[in-house]
Amino acid sequence: MRGKGKQIIKRSVDICGAMIGLTLSSILFLIIPILIKLDSPGPVFYVQKRIGLNRRRKERRQDFLKVKKERRNSDRRRINLYGKPFSLYKFRTMRDGAEKKSGPIWASPNDPRVTKVGKILRATNIDELPQLFNILKGDMSLVGPRPERPSFVSEFVKRIPDYSERLTVKPGLTGKAQVNCGSDYSFEDVKNKLKYDLDYVRNGSLTTDLGIIAKTFWMMFNGRGDI
Repeated sequence: MRGKGKQIIKRSVDICGAMIGLTLSSILFLIIPILIKLDSPGPVFYVQKRIGLNRRRKERRQDFLKVKKERRNSDRRRINLYGKPFSLYKFRTMRDGAEKKSGPIWASPNDPRVTKVGKILRATNIDELPQLFNILKGDMSLVGPRPERPSFVSEFVKRIPDYSERLTVKPGLTGKAQVNCGSDYSFEDVKNKLKYDLDYVRNGSLTTDLGIIAKTFWMMFNGRGDI
């Protein structure tokens, strides 16, 4: 969805949708933290760096990250992030510190790191509700390609043609790839989903957004929560 007028409309829909979503789900924000705390030790929310909109469009975004070095003050090195990094919010579904040793790895359908409550939250996509705050902040939109972690983005841009084009729009809470393919568990899944993301980037509209949102709710209410 390009053009200043269309962007203003999309942003207005995002804000209204996020406010309505937070109002309707407010009781869940009271109940779920209690369930998470009773199920396993650790924080209620899981915060993770993701890569968002590349405001330079197809140009690669340069940023600086602090790199800690032994016996030295913090140094800085220039790396390519391909888009603006932001903190994505979720309800925690895995055991606290599950990725400290392994680092970023693919999720799996029967991931042993996921808690009992976490399995329910993931199956219903309720773990994604805190991203409504990301939408209000302007990091995300209701509809768009799902945001990925920096390490994965760097790998995908190098290995998959046109992958960087999906970063020319804001990432979304749901998207065309999600309602057509579900979650991705492998490199091939990412490649298969990209065609839907690129179609949205190139041809998306307000009508497209409303259709994707409607399909998302239909899938959730019909027990197809893997989106």
